Amino acid sequence: MSDQDGSVSFYDQVGGHPFFERLVGVFYEGIAEDPVLRPMYPEEDLGPARERMLMFLEQYWGGPTTYSERRGHPRLRMRHAPFAVNPDARDRWLAHMRRAVDTAEMPPLLEATLWDYLERAAYAMVNTFEPSGIGPVADGRTAPGMTMTARTDVPTKE
Repeated sequence: MSDQDGSVSFYDQVGGHPFFERLVGVFYEGIAEDPVLRPMYPEEDLGPARERMLMFLEQYWGGPTTYSERRGHPRLRMRHAPFAVNPDARDRWLAHMRRAVDTAEMPPLLEATLWDYLERAAYAMVNTFEPSGIGPVADGRTAPGMTMTARTDVPTKE
């Protein structure tokens, strides 16, 4: 596939569907064994989640638009809102993705491009800083936000 300006898409530069299939496969091998992240996937079989990520990454990087055709706009933050994603979950997600990217043995510029996106996306999904905020949020509530309380132990200027 070529981009609209005639240049070759990132999707094609990295090898198309086989590349993304391997990348997502290695990533989900790690997720399957992760005691913190695995509970975030409600299905017993990780296959549906794997397929969704594969379709999303392929579309994002210039491949088939199957993701949008089947699921609509990606809306990543909205889709992750039911889960309390804290910095520990983010870092674990990135560690599994780092392993997947490393096994891909990509040219340095392509690897840096992919990693930059994945890292920014992972940071954007954090929606709580609660240390126990892993898995679905109780009672269908949205993930807790940060609350501010006034400190009473700090002297004020008058």
